[in-house]
Amino acid sequence: MTPQSDEDEVWRQIVASFNDTAERDSAEQPWPDSENVTAEPTRRVVKPSEELEEDFGDTEDKQDDDAEEEGHFVPPPPPPLPKLDLTTKLAWVALFGGPAYLLVAAVASWRIEGWALFTAVAAFIGGFVALVVRMGDGPPNDSGWDDGAVL
Repeated sequence: MTPQSDEDEVWRQIVASFNDTAERDSAEQPWPDSENVTAEPTRRVVKPSEELEEDFGDTEDKQDDDAEEEGHFVPPPPPPLPKLDLTTKLAWVALFGGPAYLLVAAVASWRIEGWALFTAVAAFIGGFVALVVRMGDGPPNDSGWDDGAVL
């Protein structure tokens, strides 16, 4: 026999005995009584005694005092948003304005002229291209001499 035929025979035996093994294993192990579920679950109501309630109240007070003593973390104010130049503002308006006009016109059942449709689509494409071109793919100007791993 070749090594390939031996391997094929082993796989056939594994596949043939796959379901048999599971049935034999489950038959050998009895079902534990703790896993049996009753028809109606039993409900227990436990009322704490007065002593436990007093102890619990003292613990709450101590936790509140500890929290006040430690203080709370107050994050620093966020940095201001960058100022956008006129070109970037117009690109954003074109990017969202073109499709917004077409959406409003479609919902309101307006008749759209050919030049208006062209302008809306051109505004969308132009705004997208302008934003992508202005993104820049170089390192930031203030990165210094060590740019890390630059490919």
